[in-house]
Amino acid sequence: QVQLVESGGGLVQAGGSLRLSCAASGRLFSSYPMGWFRQAPGKEREFVAAISWSGGVTYYADSVKGRFTISRDNAKNTVYLQMNSLKPEDTAVYYCAVRDPAKSVTMAVSYAYWGQGTQVTVSS
Repeated sequence: QVQLVESGGGLVQAGGSLRLSCAASGRLFSSYPMGWFRQAPGKEREFVAAISWSGGVTYYADSVKGRFTISRDNAKNTVYLQMNSLKPEDTAVYYCAVRDPAKSVTMAVSYAYWGQGTQVTVSS
């Protein structure tokens, strides 16, 4: 069993930055790829970024490419999402999740364990 706890969300002005953290329990954390998703009110949960178990391979949604950076520290059982040049359309609840390595990177159904989410609000 893996438990995930996100933190680092908040209110920021457009153009600002935030760093989200996702702390995981469980000794198998370093064995699994991870991802970040977000969900805005009235919208479906959407893929944001993902990272391989080693951290050597990363994936990004087109909407955040060049602005967001995903990373992980397996020694700390933590995944990060550095978000720069934030836009009002980035406003959402952000979730981290553990992916089944045999399944698609960008589909939410590929992820077995989810955190409770952290709210990010970007004002214009």
